[in-house]
Amino acid sequence: MSEEKFTVAAAVDGKLDLSHLRMDPAALAHQAVIAEEHGNPQLAENFLRAAELAIIDDEDVMGLYEALRPHRSTAEELAALQVSLENRGAARCAELVRQAAAVYARRGLLR
Repeated sequence: MSEEKFTVAAAVDGKLDLSHLRMDPAALAHQAVIAEEHGNPQLAENFLRAAELAIIDDEDVMGLYEALRPHRSTAEELAALQVSLENRGAARCAELVRQAAAVYARRGLLR
């Protein structure tokens, strides 16, 4: 679909789907550089994690969000999720899951 066809009417008519609206990992990485240059390293890190997630299937991303909700996952399930993310080249997201698992264990938020 060409750019000029990205309209509200096209969305209402069902001619657009999520694949048309997906962020480009390179654009997200560029935003991270800009955030870092403007003294916002946390935002930069968020953009870099988003760039990793942009290449993962939507269902898997939603599964990640669900797994990270309190009392939804065991320590073993989060460890497996961490490995899965590492294997997909999503090292930053894997590190976030590792950190979350440690906090959840400490605060009694594991299933």
